[in-house]
Amino acid sequence: RSNGAEERCQWAESLAELDLSSNQLTESVFECLPVNVNKLNLQNNQIASVPGGVAELKSLKELNLASNRLADLPGCGGFTGLEILNTEKNLILAPSADFFESCQSVRELRAGRNPFKCSCELRDFMRLERQSGGKLAGWPEAYVCEYPEDLRGTQLKDFHLTELACNTALLLVTALLLTLVLVAVVAFLCIYLDVPWYVRMLWQWTQTKRRAWRDSPEEQESVLQFHAFISYSERDSLWVKNELIPNLEKGEGCIQLCQHERNFIPGKSIVENIINCIEKSYKSIFVLSPNFVQSEWCHYELYFAHHKLFSESSNSLILILLEPIPPYVIPARYHKLKALMAKRTYLEWPKERSKHALFW
Repeated sequence: RSNGAEERCQWAESLAELDLSSNQLTESVFECLPVNVNKLNLQNNQIASVPGGVAELKSLKELNLASNRLADLPGCGGFTGLEILNTEKNLILAPSADFFESCQSVRELRAGRNPFKCSCELRDFMRLERQSGGKLAGWPEAYVCEYPEDLRGTQLKDFHLTELACNTALLLVTALLLTLVLVAVVAFLCIYLDVPWYVRMLWQWTQTKRRAWRDSPEEQESVLQFHAFISYSERDSLWVKNELIPNLEKGEGCIQLCQHERNFIPGKSIVENIINCIEKSYKSIFVLSPNFVQSEWCHYELYFAHHKLFSESSNSLILILLEPIPPYVIPARYHKLKALMAKRTYLEWPKERSKHALFW
């Protein structure tokens, strides 16, 4: 075969220009070309690639490979002196970005009218265009997106993708950072607003109502037994027992108060007793003080009373300010208390004994 090839490839050394266009030739044509050819026209053939091991055509200055089946720009390994290359109307989706590094002598590249796929792979080629200094002939009119469908007809110069969209590692790091920030923000809000506490209380309330319904469904209609339920801190119990209860429960037809020490039913959970007492009382009296906001159980009672206030649209809360509460003392989770004190009239317990009668 080699002897036959050598005989078939005997070209005149003076041959400088060769036109082999429109001949259905394939890439095998590169095995048999005149060594001293200066201008080579292989337009409108069936060439799918330029083989890497072709004989060196050091004199080749202009190569026309338009209207073939090339899937990428050819390298210049065999044509070190190439100056003009035409690869128009091929099947190039995303040209190699290292073309000008391989073909340093090329001063004009015609690569337009190819079915370019506008994706991340094309960003490097567009960067190549900016760095080439006008070596791309027909730019920008001949360089148009063919794929994807929604970008068809868009010129490559108008196609832009961010570094984030194309760099998978950067995208993953950014997504991870955003996720961590989101988790941190949610965790901070949960802690600041005490969301887990409220979820737990809502669960307790739901469980209590479910147990009550299961144990005695006929008693679900709320029967009011008390005029008021008193919520207070144990540290303020002396005032409640010595001042509040005696003054409200004195005389005939006195007010019936629900106090946890005497009205909570043994055997039931504290939360269940709180819910039952609040629901069986017309009103809920809250004795507010710095001690109140430090009490976990007072917070439970305020939560369930506030829940009743909104679920029944009732006007059932009475607030008594026993001692001034500095704003910085109130924990963040007591935002309901802050809202109530801002919107509702509350009674202040006077320190002067002369004003006590007016208070009652």
